[in-house]
Amino acid sequence: MRLYGLKTCDSCRKALKSLPDAEFVDVRSQGVPESVMTMALETFGEALLNTRSTTWRGLGEEQRARPALELLKDHPTLMKRPLIDQDGTLFLGWSPKMQAGLGVT
Repeated sequence: MRLYGLKTCDSCRKALKSLPDAEFVDVRSQGVPESVMTMALETFGEALLNTRSTTWRGLGEEQRARPALELLKDHPTLMKRPLIDQDGTLFLGWSPKMQAGLGVT
């Protein structure tokens, strides 16, 4: 299991604490493999973009209009977090529903 996120993100830290066997991948320093990002975009669509983030608010209209995959490649911190890859099944966020899907109580 891989957990993609930021080491400074509270949700990512909570997820990592609940999933101690997960391999943590910091998207700022290590990035997200294009295959995983493409699959996440196909699975979650525009919900993958965190449009409430400081990074998003700092982008101009031209930047925001770019395709989501390009934006996420250039600004991986725009991704909602955490993105969890469990044997090819992706989970986004750390809501009670996601925790139940992962078998975390």
